[in-house]
Amino acid sequence: MSTAYRNRIQEFKVALSEENINLKTLRELCFNGIPFEGGIRAQCWKILLNYLPVDQRLWESFLKKQRDVYSQFLKEMIIQPGIAKANLGLSREDVTMEDHPLNPNPDSRWNTYFKDNEILLQIDKDVRRLYPDMAFFQRPTEYPCQLILDPQNDYETLRRRVEQTTLKAQTVNRNRSGVTNVSSPGKALNLYPSNEYEVLPNGSEAHWEVVERILFIYAKLNPGIAYVQGMNEIVGPIYYTFATDPNSQWKEHAEADTFFCFTNLMSENRDNFIKSLDDSQCGITYKMESVYSMLKDKDLELYLKLEEQNIKPQYFTFRWLTLLLSQEFLLPDVIRIWDTLFSDEDRFHFLILVCCAMLILIRDSLLAGDFTVNMRLLQDYPISDVHTILTKAKELQDNS
Repeated sequence: MSTAYRNRIQEFKVALSEENINLKTLRELCFNGIPFEGGIRAQCWKILLNYLPVDQRLWESFLKKQRDVYSQFLKEMIIQPGIAKANLGLSREDVTMEDHPLNPNPDSRWNTYFKDNEILLQIDKDVRRLYPDMAFFQRPTEYPCQLILDPQNDYETLRRRVEQTTLKAQTVNRNRSGVTNVSSPGKALNLYPSNEYEVLPNGSEAHWEVVERILFIYAKLNPGIAYVQGMNEIVGPIYYTFATDPNSQWKEHAEADTFFCFTNLMSENRDNFIKSLDDSQCGITYKMESVYSMLKDKDLELYLKLEEQNIKPQYFTFRWLTLLLSQEFLLPDVIRIWDTLFSDEDRFHFLILVCCAMLILIRDSLLAGDFTVNMRLLQDYPISDVHTILTKAKELQDNS
């Protein structure tokens, strides 16, 4: 470790040891990247995402309260209607005439259960594919959720619920000769490839299952937006950062802390996921066009070239902006970009600067390429050095 890096860690330690953390100083430090050592990054993200208060004296009571709230969410939402456990202070209510699986009433708990399953199947499909080039999300967590996995209780894990739902929804295909072929949609969708995931023993759960729970609870608490494909790509890097925290006291609560940080980030970013807002000033279309209007201002020649080729911003910036570039780079680089994004007070404006910098950095190739070549460049961005991109974005910010 170089002396400069050691000094940098020391600067962070000093900033984080203040009783009242100076947010301005911390933002300036974080802008140039946050060290992983000693759990510094995880702690800074919690502050920058408005989860931890700047007054450290409040941390202990605040964290206890938030984690208790999250446990309550688990008890209330990851439970099958009609299945509960007396010693958790919940009474078991057997299926009654008023509420049974075939009850058509929209207020029926069973009706809600089946609707939830539709969302759950989508989440399940997405989280199983999270960062397939890394083994991390398939590995068992050191801190499986005891509340859910305790063999003494009647809770049904989400993984079990998905398996049950997939089994019950077996599809019947009639082929041309009139023979009926029963096949499981799980197999048809390739949801459960036999060799891709090792089945973990009872009492264990993989990191992707924790992410699944976080997203499911978010969807239940935010019915107006529920779950939209891509949210898994935003929760993934946050959860990874907290679940690999070298400080085990923090790492143990990665699930609850991720849930609240993700919720806070989504409260700023959720409009991008709401289709009805697409064309409003807070919607994604406006943000995509902002990338081009900034490019027009910074590099008119390149802007005109893209316009002339009819390469619309939505062809590539939709993914860049909604997923905060999480699909364009490898996870360590995404995390490094997010250090800077989270530290900027106007993080979504800075994201537009980063997108603009990405275009300017490949301007020569874009000016020389035709439509097909350029679309390939933009869909599969060629520069992997995120330091260069962030430096360029900062330069654009300073010159604006």
